[in-house]
Amino acid sequence: MHSTDVIILGAGAAGLMCAQLAARRGRRVLLLDHANKPGKKILMSGGGRCNFTNMYTEPANFLSHNPHFCKSALARYTQWDFIELVGKHGVPYHEKKLGQLFCDNKASDILNMLLAECDANGAELRMNTSIEQISKTDSGYTLQTSAGPFACQSLVIATGGLSIPTLGATGFGYQVARQFGHELLPTRAGLVPFTITEPQLKALCTELSGTSLDCIASCNEQSFRENLLFTHRGLSGPAILQISSFWEAGDTVEINLLPDRDALEWLQGQQVERPNSELKTVLGEVFTRKLANLLAEQWFVSKPLKQYNPAELAQVAERLSAWQVVPAGTEGYRTAEVTLGGVDTREVSSKTMESLKSPGLYFIGEVLDVSGHLGGFNFQWAWASANAAAQFV
Repeated sequence: MHSTDVIILGAGAAGLMCAQLAARRGRRVLLLDHANKPGKKILMSGGGRCNFTNMYTEPANFLSHNPHFCKSALARYTQWDFIELVGKHGVPYHEKKLGQLFCDNKASDILNMLLAECDANGAELRMNTSIEQISKTDSGYTLQTSAGPFACQSLVIATGGLSIPTLGATGFGYQVARQFGHELLPTRAGLVPFTITEPQLKALCTELSGTSLDCIASCNEQSFRENLLFTHRGLSGPAILQISSFWEAGDTVEINLLPDRDALEWLQGQQVERPNSELKTVLGEVFTRKLANLLAEQWFVSKPLKQYNPAELAQVAERLSAWQVVPAGTEGYRTAEVTLGGVDTREVSSKTMESLKSPGLYFIGEVLDVSGHLGGFNFQWAWASANAAAQFV
């Protein structure tokens, strides 16, 4: 039986980070993954550029049933610590917007950096290895795998959530948590597009597929200002992905299509200044012509502004600034960027990420009930939680 100090399951962002940091401390580390290649989610993230952290990371950017849990790890390994590592490897990057940092070249720069750190510090990586059984022993854990039996003192679960199963995501980490007595909080897709089935609205979305515009999306007392993207399935874009994490089936999402202006005041001003202009003409100056025409035809009766009485103008303003949408659902884990819910953090040490139920067992990254907003926050949680565990495994 191959015996080592630390076995980490999952060669994604959190697993690779934890492996190199634990190995740097002199621990003998073995990283196992069932996939054929490491870091697949890193490679496809950020449109292939990897939004690896956010300059404005703080605990308020994370969702959890236990909101205080993430504070300790985030404070001990900050975005600036990871940026320093990126700088050490000479990886060129830029801020896209809102503190979001992306690679100038390819996401593989981040993966190669992590693999180089694992290699330099002596962490061993084995792919194509499936786990058949895990048992607790007096000195740690034994694993029966497709590559034979292994034993370790510390076992780290970095297997991620259920998001994007085509990249190898499974519920394996949740099974391990259950096996060792952990509670799981209900999981669902987060940072995910909405689907629309209501015929008229679906027709509008299909007609406008590919059209994007700035908006404020609100639901359950949360609001995000970002772009909205119409798709042939419904609504997407950063604003929708963000608000989807706060939406539950049956909830109404309110969308302000004119975030920079008071809609009624603006329309009243236009009515005074250009009474003979048609509504669709005026809307065409703030939206694409196609969007303006469709809204004017489907939502309103387009006529010269002077023909709208005050009540009608107020109705137009209300629809533009507080469009009410009840999504049929979401696209689910197939396209979700993150999994909400997971291992209950009340049964995990916020200092060490160690199980409070089974000594020597650790949980890091997305498998835990900690999910970040869109914009590099989920990667920062991977780095920070990995660092916390790596200091104690």
